[in-house]
Amino acid sequence: MNDLTLALVIGGLISGCAVFLFYSLSSLKAEVPSEDREYMDPLPFALRLVWPIVRFLEFHLCAFVPPDALERTHEKLQLTGVGYLLNAEQFYAVRILSVLAAFGLAWFGLAMLHKESLNTLLFALVFGYFYPELWLRDVRARRYKAVQRALPVYLDFITMAVEAGLNLTGAINQAMDKGPPGALRHEFFMVVRDLRSGLPRADALRRMEKRLAMAEITSFVGTVIQAEKMGASLGAALRSQAEQRRSERFQRAEKQAMEAPVKLIGPLMMFIFPVTFIVLGFPIVMKFMKSGMF
Repeated sequence: MNDLTLALVIGGLISGCAVFLFYSLSSLKAEVPSEDREYMDPLPFALRLVWPIVRFLEFHLCAFVPPDALERTHEKLQLTGVGYLLNAEQFYAVRILSVLAAFGLAWFGLAMLHKESLNTLLFALVFGYFYPELWLRDVRARRYKAVQRALPVYLDFITMAVEAGLNLTGAINQAMDKGPPGALRHEFFMVVRDLRSGLPRADALRRMEKRLAMAEITSFVGTVIQAEKMGASLGAALRSQAEQRRSERFQRAEKQAMEAPVKLIGPLMMFIFPVTFIVLGFPIVMKFMKSGMF
Protein backbone atom coordinates (compact mmCIF):
# COMPACT_ATOMS: atom_id res chain seq x y z
CA MET A 1 0.00 0.00 0.00
CA ASN A 2 1.56 3.25 -1.13
CA ASP A 3 1.44 6.55 0.74
CA LEU A 4 -1.38 7.98 -1.38
CA THR A 5 -3.65 5.01 -0.73
CA LEU A 6 -2.87 5.14 3.01
CA ALA A 7 -3.66 8.87 3.11
CA LEU A 8 -6.97 8.26 1.31
CA VAL A 9 -7.91 5.50 3.74
CA ILE A 10 -7.06 7.62 6.79
CA GLY A 11 -8.94 10.59 5.32
CA GLY A 12 -11.97 8.41 4.63
CA LEU A 13 -11.94 7.03 8.17
CA ILE A 14 -11.69 10.53 9.66
CA SER A 15 -14.51 11.77 7.43
CA GLY A 16 -16.67 8.79 8.38
CA CYS A 17 -16.04 9.39 12.10
CA ALA A 18 -16.92 13.07 11.68
CA VAL A 19 -20.15 12.22 9.85
CA PHE A 20 -21.05 9.61 12.47
CA LEU A 21 -20.33 12.06 15.29
CA PHE A 22 -22.42 14.77 13.64
CA TYR A 23 -25.30 12.34 13.09
CA SER A 24 -25.11 11.11 16.70
CA LEU A 25 -25.12 14.63 18.12
CA SER A 26 -28.02 15.60 15.85
CA SER A 27 -30.01 12.57 17.01
CA LEU A 28 -29.27 13.32 20.65
CA LYS A 29 -30.23 16.98 20.18
CA ALA A 30 -33.51 15.95 18.55
CA GLU A 31 -34.39 14.02 21.72
CA VAL A 32 -34.24 17.20 23.84
CA PRO A 33 -37.84 18.35 24.43
CA SER A 34 -38.88 21.93 23.73
CA GLU A 35 -38.95 24.35 26.66
CA ASP A 36 -41.86 26.55 27.72
CA ARG A 37 -40.41 29.80 29.15
CA GLU A 38 -43.68 31.75 29.25
CA TYR A 39 -43.49 32.19 33.03
CA MET A 40 -39.70 32.45 33.23
CA ASP A 41 -37.45 35.49 33.13
CA PRO A 42 -35.79 36.33 29.78
CA LEU A 43 -32.30 34.95 29.37
CA PRO A 44 -29.31 37.31 29.31
CA PHE A 45 -27.49 37.65 26.00
CA ALA A 46 -24.45 35.58 26.99
CA LEU A 47 -26.57 32.73 28.35
CA ARG A 48 -28.90 32.87 25.35
CA LEU A 49 -25.96 32.16 23.03
CA VAL A 50 -25.08 28.87 24.76
CA TRP A 51 -28.60 27.89 25.84
CA PRO A 52 -28.94 25.03 23.30
CA ILE A 53 -25.78 23.48 24.77
CA VAL A 54 -27.15 23.98 28.29
CA ARG A 55 -30.39 22.25 27.34
CA PHE A 56 -28.45 19.39 25.73
CA LEU A 57 -26.33 18.86 28.87
CA GLU A 58 -29.39 19.20 31.11
CA PHE A 59 -31.33 16.47 29.33
CA HIS A 60 -28.53 13.95 28.75
CA LEU A 61 -26.22 14.44 31.76
CA CYS A 62 -27.90 16.33 34.59
CA ALA A 63 -30.71 13.79 34.91
CA PHE A 64 -28.21 11.63 36.85
CA VAL A 65 -27.59 14.27 39.55
CA PRO A 66 -28.81 13.02 42.99
CA PRO A 67 -32.19 14.46 44.07
CA ASP A 68 -30.74 15.80 47.34
CA ALA A 69 -28.19 17.88 45.46
CA LEU A 70 -30.89 19.16 43.12
CA GLU A 71 -33.07 20.17 46.07
CA ARG A 72 -30.23 22.09 47.74
CA THR A 73 -29.44 23.83 44.48
CA HIS A 74 -33.11 24.68 43.97
CA GLU A 75 -33.23 26.36 47.39
CA LYS A 76 -30.12 28.40 46.56
CA LEU A 77 -31.63 29.51 43.26
CA GLN A 78 -34.83 30.58 45.01
CA LEU A 79 -32.90 32.63 47.55
CA THR A 80 -31.03 34.47 44.81
CA GLY A 81 -33.98 35.00 42.49
CA VAL A 82 -32.23 33.00 39.75
CA GLY A 83 -34.91 30.33 40.11
CA TYR A 84 -37.03 32.38 37.68
CA LEU A 85 -34.21 32.16 35.13
CA LEU A 86 -33.18 28.48 35.24
CA ASN A 87 -33.85 25.36 37.27
CA ALA A 88 -31.46 23.20 39.28
CA GLU A 89 -30.68 20.80 36.39
CA GLN A 90 -29.91 23.74 34.10
CA PHE A 91 -27.64 25.24 36.76
CA TYR A 92 -25.61 22.02 36.84
CA ALA A 93 -25.46 22.12 33.04
CA VAL A 94 -24.13 25.70 33.25
CA ARG A 95 -21.54 24.47 35.77
CA ILE A 96 -20.39 21.72 33.37
CA LEU A 97 -20.19 24.24 30.55
CA SER A 98 -18.21 26.59 32.79
CA VAL A 99 -15.69 23.84 33.56
CA LEU A 100 -15.26 23.03 29.86
CA ALA A 101 -14.95 26.72 28.92
CA ALA A 102 -12.38 27.46 31.64
CA PHE A 103 -10.30 24.39 30.70
CA GLY A 104 -10.48 25.25 27.00
CA LEU A 105 -9.42 28.85 27.54
CA ALA A 106 -6.52 27.79 29.79
CA TRP A 107 -5.35 25.16 27.30
CA PHE A 108 -5.62 27.62 24.40
CA GLY A 109 -3.65 30.25 26.30
CA LEU A 110 -0.90 27.79 27.17
CA ALA A 111 -0.79 26.56 23.57
CA MET A 112 -0.43 30.14 22.30
CA LEU A 113 2.42 30.72 24.74
CA HIS A 114 4.02 27.37 23.82
CA LYS A 115 4.01 26.29 27.46
CA GLU A 116 2.78 23.30 29.44
CA SER A 117 1.44 23.67 32.97
CA LEU A 118 -0.61 20.98 34.66
CA ASN A 119 -1.22 23.24 37.67
CA THR A 120 -2.75 25.92 35.45
CA LEU A 121 -5.13 23.41 33.87
CA LEU A 122 -6.12 22.03 37.26
CA PHE A 123 -6.71 25.56 38.57
CA ALA A 124 -8.86 26.30 35.51
CA LEU A 125 -10.95 23.18 36.21
CA VAL A 126 -11.47 24.14 39.86
CA PHE A 127 -12.22 27.76 38.97
CA GLY A 128 -14.71 26.74 36.28
CA TYR A 129 -16.49 24.44 38.71
CA PHE A 130 -16.83 26.98 41.52
CA TYR A 131 -17.40 30.12 39.41
CA PRO A 132 -21.20 29.63 39.10
CA GLU A 133 -21.37 29.18 42.89
CA LEU A 134 -19.42 32.39 43.45
CA TRP A 135 -21.69 34.15 40.98
CA LEU A 136 -24.74 32.95 42.92
CA ARG A 137 -23.30 34.33 46.17
CA ASP A 138 -22.63 37.68 44.55
CA VAL A 139 -26.16 37.81 43.13
CA ARG A 140 -27.57 36.88 46.54
CA ALA A 141 -25.60 39.68 48.28
CA ARG A 142 -26.62 42.31 45.70
CA ARG A 143 -30.25 41.18 45.84
CA TYR A 144 -30.25 41.34 49.65
CA LYS A 145 -28.95 44.91 49.61
CA ALA A 146 -31.39 45.96 46.90
CA VAL A 147 -34.36 44.62 48.88
CA GLN A 148 -33.14 46.31 52.06
CA ARG A 149 -32.79 49.62 50.22
CA ALA A 150 -36.21 49.47 48.52
CA LEU A 151 -38.29 48.02 51.36
CA PRO A 152 -38.95 51.33 53.24
CA VAL A 153 -40.16 52.97 50.02
CA TYR A 154 -42.57 50.14 49.24
CA LEU A 155 -43.83 50.06 52.81
CA ASP A 156 -44.58 53.78 52.62
CA PHE A 157 -46.54 53.33 49.40
CA ILE A 158 -48.47 50.34 50.78
CA THR A 159 -49.21 52.19 54.01
CA MET A 160 -50.56 55.26 52.21
CA ALA A 161 -52.69 53.13 49.90
CA VAL A 162 -54.13 51.10 52.80
CA GLU A 163 -54.88 54.25 54.80
CA ALA A 164 -56.58 55.70 51.69
CA GLY A 165 -59.06 52.81 51.71
CA LEU A 166 -57.54 50.12 49.45
CA ASN A 167 -57.16 46.52 50.51
CA LEU A 168 -53.71 44.96 50.76
CA THR A 169 -53.75 43.52 47.23
CA GLY A 170 -54.69 46.87 45.71
CA ALA A 171 -52.09 48.60 47.87
CA ILE A 172 -49.38 46.23 46.62
CA ASN A 173 -50.44 46.91 43.03
CA GLN A 174 -50.18 50.65 43.63
CA ALA A 175 -46.75 50.19 45.22
CA MET A 176 -45.56 48.20 42.19
CA ASP A 177 -46.77 50.96 39.86
CA LYS A 178 -45.08 53.76 41.82
CA GLY A 179 -42.12 52.01 43.43
CA PRO A 180 -38.59 51.64 42.04
CA PRO A 181 -37.81 48.62 39.84
CA GLY A 182 -35.81 45.79 41.27
CA ALA A 183 -35.97 42.49 43.11
CA LEU A 184 -38.62 43.61 45.60
CA ARG A 185 -41.03 44.68 42.86
CA HIS A 186 -40.61 41.27 41.26
CA GLU A 187 -41.34 39.56 44.59
CA PHE A 188 -44.50 41.60 45.11
CA PHE A 189 -45.50 40.72 41.54
CA MET A 190 -45.16 37.05 42.47
CA VAL A 191 -47.34 37.65 45.53
CA VAL A 192 -50.06 39.28 43.41
CA ARG A 193 -49.85 36.45 40.87
CA ASP A 194 -50.27 33.88 43.65
CA LEU A 195 -53.28 35.79 44.99
CA ARG A 196 -54.89 35.90 41.55
CA SER A 197 -54.39 32.16 41.19
CA GLY A 198 -56.50 31.62 44.32
CA LEU A 199 -53.81 31.19 46.98
CA PRO A 200 -54.74 32.63 50.41
CA ARG A 201 -53.06 35.91 51.29
CA ALA A 202 -51.15 34.47 54.24
CA ASP A 203 -49.76 31.62 52.13
CA ALA A 204 -48.72 34.00 49.34
CA LEU A 205 -46.89 36.21 51.82
CA ARG A 206 -45.25 33.20 53.46
CA ARG A 207 -43.98 32.07 50.08
CA MET A 208 -42.37 35.47 49.56
CA GLU A 209 -40.84 35.23 53.03
CA LYS A 210 -39.37 31.83 52.18
CA ARG A 211 -37.98 33.04 48.85
CA LEU A 212 -36.22 36.05 50.38
CA ALA A 213 -35.26 34.61 53.81
CA MET A 214 -34.68 38.07 55.32
CA ALA A 215 -35.48 39.21 58.85
CA GLU A 216 -37.09 42.42 57.55
CA ILE A 217 -39.47 40.51 55.26
CA THR A 218 -40.26 38.02 58.04
CA SER A 219 -41.21 40.91 60.33
CA PHE A 220 -43.37 42.52 57.63
CA VAL A 221 -45.20 39.29 56.78
CA GLY A 222 -45.72 38.43 60.45
CA THR A 223 -47.13 41.90 61.16
CA VAL A 224 -49.60 41.73 58.27
CA ILE A 225 -50.82 38.23 59.14
CA GLN A 226 -51.11 39.04 62.84
CA ALA A 227 -53.01 42.28 62.16
CA GLU A 228 -55.50 40.46 59.94
CA LYS A 229 -56.02 37.67 62.49
CA MET A 230 -56.49 40.03 65.45
CA GLY A 231 -58.58 42.57 63.54
CA ALA A 232 -56.11 45.35 64.30
CA SER A 233 -55.57 48.40 62.10
CA LEU A 234 -53.44 47.29 59.18
CA GLY A 235 -52.46 50.87 58.29
CA ALA A 236 -51.06 51.56 61.78
CA ALA A 237 -49.12 48.28 61.77
CA LEU A 238 -47.66 48.99 58.34
CA ARG A 239 -46.72 52.54 59.33
CA SER A 240 -44.84 51.18 62.32
CA GLN A 241 -43.02 48.75 60.03
CA ALA A 242 -42.14 51.54 57.58
CA GLU A 243 -40.73 53.75 60.34
CA GLN A 244 -38.67 50.88 61.73
CA ARG A 245 -37.23 50.02 58.31
CA ARG A 246 -36.32 53.68 57.66
CA SER A 247 -34.61 53.85 61.05
CA GLU A 248 -32.63 50.67 60.26
CA ARG A 249 -31.63 52.05 56.86
CA PHE A 250 -30.36 55.25 58.49
CA GLN A 251 -28.40 53.22 61.05
CA ARG A 252 -26.80 51.12 58.29
CA ALA A 253 -25.80 54.27 56.41
CA GLU A 254 -24.38 55.78 59.61
CA LYS A 255 -22.41 52.61 60.31
CA GLN A 256 -20.95 52.57 56.79
CA ALA A 257 -19.98 56.24 57.11
CA MET A 258 -18.15 55.51 60.38
CA GLU A 259 -16.36 52.53 58.80
CA ALA A 260 -15.16 54.55 55.79
CA PRO A 261 -12.09 56.16 57.49
CA VAL A 262 -10.91 52.76 58.73
CA LYS A 263 -11.29 51.22 55.27
CA LEU A 264 -9.32 54.11 53.73
CA ILE A 265 -6.23 53.41 55.83
CA GLY A 266 -5.15 50.51 53.61
CA PRO A 267 -5.31 52.37 50.27
CA LEU A 268 -3.66 55.42 51.88
CA MET A 269 -0.73 53.40 53.20
CA MET A 270 -0.30 51.31 50.05
CA PHE A 271 -0.88 53.81 47.23
CA ILE A 272 -1.25 57.46 48.26
CA PHE A 273 1.48 57.89 50.90
CA PRO A 274 4.30 56.24 48.84
CA VAL A 275 3.49 58.38 45.80
CA THR A 276 3.39 61.52 47.96
CA PHE A 277 6.77 60.71 49.52
CA ILE A 278 8.26 60.08 46.07
CA VAL A 279 6.96 63.42 44.74
CA LEU A 280 8.26 65.31 47.78
CA GLY A 281 11.53 63.46 48.14
CA PHE A 282 12.64 63.28 44.50
CA PRO A 283 13.72 66.98 44.21
CA ILE A 284 15.59 66.75 47.53
CA VAL A 285 17.44 63.61 46.47
CA MET A 286 18.33 65.17 43.11
CA LYS A 287 19.77 68.27 44.85
CA PHE A 288 21.86 66.09 47.13
CA MET A 289 23.16 64.12 44.16
CA LYS A 290 24.11 67.30 42.27
CA SER A 291 25.88 68.68 45.30
CA GLY A 292 28.01 65.54 45.49
CA MET A 293 26.74 64.31 48.83
CA PHE A 294 25.90 60.88 47.32
